[in-house]
Amino acid sequence: MRVTAADLVDRVAEAKLKVAAVRYKVEGEVRNTAEKFKSRVSEAKAKLGDEARFIKSWIADPRRTGSVTPSSPALAKRMASFVDPEQSGPVIEIGPGTGPVTEALIERGIDESRLILVEYSPEFCELLSKRFPRATIVQGDAYALSATLAGHLQEKAIALVSSLPLFNRPPATRSALAREAFPLLVEGAPFIQFTYSVISPIPRKGSGLKAFVSDWVLRNIPPARVWVYRQIR
Repeated sequence: MRVTAADLVDRVAEAKLKVAAVRYKVEGEVRNTAEKFKSRVSEAKAKLGDEARFIKSWIADPRRTGSVTPSSPALAKRMASFVDPEQSGPVIEIGPGTGPVTEALIERGIDESRLILVEYSPEFCELLSKRFPRATIVQGDAYALSATLAGHLQEKAIALVSSLPLFNRPPATRSALAREAFPLLVEGAPFIQFTYSVISPIPRKGSGLKAFVSDWVLRNIPPARVWVYRQIR
């Protein structure tokens, strides 16, 4: 078979195109891998930074922080699952820390602007305001919830999500928190609380509350369960 100069030029050009295509594909995969690696490194740095903040906060005041690590994504997702994103109205979160449960609520479908975050630590408040600029950040004491939220809650909330270390407080204080919280919620709204303990963090006797408890979230250190309280109608 006779190969003309024109055929040779065409074949060389075709080969160059194939080489260029392979090179572009390889470079693209390298770029994607590099971006994924950079993203994972950034996530790891953020996680380490949050854990460092928790340790620092726990050392400063163990009774208020209660844990040296933030809630895991698995626990945060389980807590958020008990909030109905289709129901209109604000959602109160108390003790958000660095925001893992806040992120889970947003992923659940709760618009950031609906969130009212009550955090005692000024450092965590500053961090939350950067991470969730459209949420309402309230620096104050969640155990004096009505006074802390005065002027910030324009209508009753559809849920209250708590990451407070309740067992660091006496039973009377925990019961008082629930009594103060429910008047701020619409009828039937849940009070959602996680705990590492096997018993209810809010004393049940005489509380006038019905409760549901989840199975153990094993992908959290230590394993935790979620309690959901509602007022008995």
